[in-house]
Amino acid sequence: MKKVVVVAPTYNEKGSIERLINIVFEQSKKIPNWELYLLIVDSFSKDGTVGIVKKLKNKFPKLHLLETEKEGLGKAYLKGFKYCEEKINPYLIIQIDADGQHDPNKIPEFIRKIEQGADFVVGTRYAKGGSIPANWGLHRKILSIGANFVIKFGFMKLRVTEWTNGYRAIKFWLVKNAYDHLKNYSGYVFQVAFLDFAIKNNAVLDEIPIHFKERTTGISKINALQYSSQTFLYVFKNSSFVKFVIVGFLGFAVDFSFAYLFINKLHVAIAPANMLSAEVAILFNFLFNNFWSFKDKKIIGGFFAYLVKFVTFNLVTSGSIIIQGVGLNLALKFFGDKKINIFELFSLSSWIIYKVIIIAFIIVPYSYIFYNKVIWKKK
Repeated sequence: MKKVVVVAPTYNEKGSIERLINIVFEQSKKIPNWELYLLIVDSFSKDGTVGIVKKLKNKFPKLHLLETEKEGLGKAYLKGFKYCEEKINPYLIIQIDADGQHDPNKIPEFIRKIEQGADFVVGTRYAKGGSIPANWGLHRKILSIGANFVIKFGFMKLRVTEWTNGYRAIKFWLVKNAYDHLKNYSGYVFQVAFLDFAIKNNAVLDEIPIHFKERTTGISKINALQYSSQTFLYVFKNSSFVKFVIVGFLGFAVDFSFAYLFINKLHVAIAPANMLSAEVAILFNFLFNNFWSFKDKKIIGGFFAYLVKFVTFNLVTSGSIIIQGVGLNLALKFFGDKKINIFELFSLSSWIIYKVIIIAFIIVPYSYIFYNKVIWKKK
């Protein structure tokens, strides 16, 4: 039989730990083809949590306890994973919160998704059938929904509905491969980093809807300010889409700078000067996207491979120019060109607004998708 280990980090969870342990082991009868273990990773709780776990070890032989320093959620999970590797050698890991917010009765559903071919299954609160507590305060809703929104659009992975929830099932080969990446993240951003790693390493991802419950005992350990800042920083540093947008803005600056140089310093005619500056900007964007935005998929194969990709890059960019031209013509035809007063401070021609909208909502997604699918596609 394949082994599955449910891993639950704890710190002062005396009020909920016994219920969690009993319900987890009740799931064994629902998954007859699996050998179920439970590992409690406790960060030296002060309230007697460990005493309860030790007492229940007599009742449940496959209940394990690992006591470790309090260094954050991510560190607790990593130590738990390595313990599992050394002591149990599982096929599957299931992450679960010990505070009652995750329903252990969902464990068989996670396992079914794994049996159907998934490598990484996330319990989602934001797909049909999932939910968050109705009595959550506005700040908690903003923190949870806002974080998922920022991550989803920051990585441009719109099909993934849940990034931050910690109720997950993960094949152990993926856990072992992720050690070097995850060791840098000790707090709750660990969950975002793990899912990002899985997607970038071509893991088969699936979701199941869950009803996220409010804890009935203990207090939340999450630091909202720290969590938010770490999440934004992680997305900024690891999102190819964010880097792609930054390169795009820099490309505009390069384009205008070289156009100024060619026209005002080298006295090149305006039209050819702008054509030359545009090509310089295209070359700049190509190189920076290759060695920064999409460095995990950068082009290999020597000069000829670079030449082919660069020509393709030019063609995709030409498509952006055509889209912008057609879009502007249609917008001007239907809405006209008017002067719009901005807070009565200055006026702006409406064609500029049309252009910004077309670039932001059509050209940027178009370019990013084509660059990913054609030029820097996964190997």
